[in-house]
Amino acid sequence: MDHVLVALGETKEEREVRIRSLFNFFDAANNGYLDYAQIEAGLSALQIPPEYKYARELCEVCDANSDGRVEYHEFRRYMDAKELELYRIFQAIDVEHNGNILPEELYDALLKAGIEMDDEELARFVEHVDKDNNGIITFEEWRDFLLLYPHEATIENIYHHWERVCLVDIGEQAVIPEGISKHVNQSKYLLAGGIAGGISRTATAPLDRLKVVLQVQTTRADILPAVMKIWKQDGLLGFFRGNGLNVVKVAPESAIKFYAFEKLKNVIGGAESNKSDIGTAGRLFAGGTAGAVAQAAIYPLDLIKTRLQTCASEGGRGPKLGTLTMNIWVQEGPRAFYRGLVPSLLGMIPYAAIDLTAYDTLKDISRRYILHDSEPGPLVQLGCGTISGTVGATCVYPLQVIRTRLQAQPSNTSDAYKGMFDAFRKTFQLEGFTGFYKGLFPNLLKVVPAASITYMVYESMKKSLDLD
Repeated sequence: MDHVLVALGETKEEREVRIRSLFNFFDAANNGYLDYAQIEAGLSALQIPPEYKYARELCEVCDANSDGRVEYHEFRRYMDAKELELYRIFQAIDVEHNGNILPEELYDALLKAGIEMDDEELARFVEHVDKDNNGIITFEEWRDFLLLYPHEATIENIYHHWERVCLVDIGEQAVIPEGISKHVNQSKYLLAGGIAGGISRTATAPLDRLKVVLQVQTTRADILPAVMKIWKQDGLLGFFRGNGLNVVKVAPESAIKFYAFEKLKNVIGGAESNKSDIGTAGRLFAGGTAGAVAQAAIYPLDLIKTRLQTCASEGGRGPKLGTLTMNIWVQEGPRAFYRGLVPSLLGMIPYAAIDLTAYDTLKDISRRYILHDSEPGPLVQLGCGTISGTVGATCVYPLQVIRTRLQAQPSNTSDAYKGMFDAFRKTFQLEGFTGFYKGLFPNLLKVVPAASITYMVYESMKKSLDLD
């Protein structure tokens, strides 16, 4: 700790007084210990913005014996470890070793970590840390900015402490690989994510075809008869019908979603005068809206895929893609390509909200009860993302069933649904509540293999593209 004391210009006694004063500030009730409520109140009293508050995580990291209380010796041990950690990374960034971090040194450190900033964003970052506004960051300012940040202080984490984006493709909508919004190799990350999503969707295509076939059945929908019917009519390849389009739409959907997300982030950040972190509500709105924009843009491909999967076979062969597309255009008109779009878009924001809430809750539970206060690794985050995605998809599944039924049914027939509400009404009248959950079982069956394959291929692609 001697180097830390020199960098701060403090004696051991002065440092002890400072840490004790901070502990007493949080311990406003003079209990002799801290709990979550006191830490939360203390962070609020320090006027720390919600996006920078990690009250629960801070409490758990400090609470070494997990008794729900943070004694002074536990608080002191956290401070010792954190200040030493911050000193080491400060020294690594301060390449001139003059006791200050210059903006260009911070830029170089972020660039080495694969994060590219423009001059405006770099200036905002420095301004946020540089309390005396002299254009450089001292170790004291660096410490004050990150002292109550309970996670590991790597340059990547420090930046994502400022800005955050989860990677689980369960075949329903494109996902954006984590943390690439300012990465210099963002196109390679999108390519890796697109290839991983395509392979994952191909591997689980039989379950996707079965799900769609069951969704459109208005009579009793049993899995085994549906499987036998597909096998009898189309053979093994029948289980992969429509998969080509499902794979093709991964790349444009991912790119559009990513671009829309970035634009919306800038708009929201500009409105809030804080482009670096738009908060949970902002990320939720931007992510849901970007998903809706991407879905609307590629929706004709999705409708044609559904028609391919539900059309009757002729002589053991499905309809040709070009013929099917032309028939829809000529017989039903261009509006038919967007049939079912409304229920598809209505599910976006609720799905994103449920997914994000469940993901954060599961991560918190795993950190507290399974990992005993250590930070969840990639596999735990993958598991949390898989479960949260499943919960979100299940909650909005009735909208997916209505969307599929509207997509599959030609709009120029006499018994065609007149719209979303008509489809809901007829489904409930003829099939009851269970009609909204037809095909749910194969949909849930594909979640774990889809997420696992996506993760493994994505990690493999990162190595192949020299992104690790």
